[in-house]
Amino acid sequence: MPIQPLLIDDASLVDAIRRRDETAFVQLVARYQGPLLRLARVYAKSHAIAEEIVQETWLGVLKGIDRFESRSSFKTWLFRILVNRARTRAEREGRMIPFSAYEAVPGDAAEESVPSNRFLGPDHPEWPHHWAVPPKTWGARPDEALLTRETLELVSQAIAALPPAQREVITLRDVQNWTSEEVCNVLEITETNQRVLLHRARSRVRSALERHFDRG
Repeated sequence: MPIQPLLIDDASLVDAIRRRDETAFVQLVARYQGPLLRLARVYAKSHAIAEEIVQETWLGVLKGIDRFESRSSFKTWLFRILVNRARTRAEREGRMIPFSAYEAVPGDAAEESVPSNRFLGPDHPEWPHHWAVPPKTWGARPDEALLTRETLELVSQAIAALPPAQREVITLRDVQNWTSEEVCNVLEITETNQRVLLHRARSRVRSALERHFDRG
C-alpha cells in the first residue's frame, strides 16, 4: 500500500527511506522543502543559490540516512545538515565570518540596536529586560499595519540586514516558529546565547519599524 501523504511521522518515513522507498523521500521533501529554502535564503545571495544549498542538503540526507542514529530528531538532523553546508559555502565565498567569531556572549560589547535605558534591568522583580519606555504607537490598528505588504517587506529587509548569527536565530524563531530548544539544537548554541541573539535581532527589527512609522 502506498504511503498516504502528510499522515506518517518523520521516524516512519526515515525507516521507509532506509528501505529505499522513493515515495517516502518525496513526502519528506514536500514536508520540509519550503522551510529549508527559507532558511537557506539567510545565507545565500540569490534564490538560485539557496535552491542549490537545499539540493545539497537532500543529497546529504540520502548519503547519510543509514548512519542517522535518531539521537536527535530527524528535523534537527536535517536542518543541521543545511546550516553546515550553507555556512561552509558562505564562508568560502567570503560573505560570512566563522560562526564562532561572532557568537553572542552576555555582557559583550556588541552595538546596541535600541538604547538600554528603554529596557528594565535584569534585576527587575516582575519584568526583567522588558520595555521600560514602550515603542510609539503606530496608529489605531497596528495589527492592520503589520499585515500590509509594505511593512512585511520592511521586516524582511530589516532581518536581511542583521548580523549573521542574529539573522539565523530570528528566522528560525519568528519566521519558522521554532522553539528555543530546536534552535539551540540546530545551531549548536546555548540557551543563553540564543536568547541574547533573539533579543538583539527583535530590537533591531523593531527599531527599523519605528523609524519607518516615525517618518510616516
